[in-house]
Amino acid sequence: MLDPIVNFFVRMFNYAGRGIGWVIAGLLWPFVAFTKWVRGRGWFIKIPVIVVLLLLIIGYSHLTWTTQRWTGWNPDYVAGLSLDENSVSAGEKLGGEGSSTCAPSAMVQVTGALIDFNINQNRWVPSLPLYKSGFFGLDWKYTPFMDNKAAFQLGINQATRRTAIELVDRLGRVRGTSSVNANLQKARESANYREDAWVITFAWPFIQPSTSSRLNEARKHFRDFNVELATCSADFDARADNLLQFLDRVTSDIGGTSDILQSRMELSNFTGFDRRADDRFWFTYGQLYAYHGILTAARNDFRKVFQQRNLDALWVRIDKQLSNALNVNPFMVVNGSPSSIIKSHLETIGFDLLRVRSNLVELRDVLDR
Repeated sequence: MLDPIVNFFVRMFNYAGRGIGWVIAGLLWPFVAFTKWVRGRGWFIKIPVIVVLLLLIIGYSHLTWTTQRWTGWNPDYVAGLSLDENSVSAGEKLGGEGSSTCAPSAMVQVTGALIDFNINQNRWVPSLPLYKSGFFGLDWKYTPFMDNKAAFQLGINQATRRTAIELVDRLGRVRGTSSVNANLQKARESANYREDAWVITFAWPFIQPSTSSRLNEARKHFRDFNVELATCSADFDARADNLLQFLDRVTSDIGGTSDILQSRMELSNFTGFDRRADDRFWFTYGQLYAYHGILTAARNDFRKVFQQRNLDALWVRIDKQLSNALNVNPFMVVNGSPSSIIKSHLETIGFDLLRVRSNLVELRDVLDR
């Protein structure tokens, strides 16, 4: 009685196996044909082909190693930040009015440390030639692999860029009437350089600064500014309205990211498979990773404002939410639809992102009273 049913499924599996075999054969046919062609040629042809193949093997092995090895990554890195526990805000004199030593900026210190983590402790992935060339012409961001680290680095870079802009425009000068600090200005220019620049380009003069070198310049200028600030030869305006403005910029930044996540979640499906979900997730993760350290540093720099406005309780809540968001580390990012039994990691990190944003808005409202 069951023989017709069994035979039906046997035939279906046979057809499926043949179909998969034809697809694989079609994909491998160009390589097989090229191998046969090379075998019939002399060493004048074989040697260059072998060299090119070896270079490709070495190059893609290096790309795989670089994209899969995350050096220094630590979701709880904020707990280990060695910030100066000064009793004054950034830029204020240490040891009284007659002192020639001022408190350096923790925000500048952490921003420089995040840049160092991105390009020195790790290799900057978006500039690598094989990463830029993609997978047989297809951008790696449209594949489910190789792009997670790049997205994470770009998320960190987004936060450091925003902080560099705010340091120049408001925080590193007095009430907008003093001149722009030269080191901060140079740091902003370098931090906002192209994210995918390699040393060789197709445009004249065919040589250009790489993204890594420009970001290293930004890090150097941040460090030089802090040296100036420590010797009281630079300004840091740690006022409540400046903190309010900075929080406004941060909430707008992560608000834009939440809209990107929402757009991607609308494309979810029952299987949860989504080629773009992983880079959206890790970009958001990198952004929160950076802002956790930068906001912790801002609390240190605006110490008096936090004390005067009793903001510590609100900050503890934000700090805990950021820590919880960074403890989400899925083996594979999926984007399941609401009707699927498969969860959406974009929805998980998007919810954490909005919780952080809503509490930052509450912190901003307290400052605005």
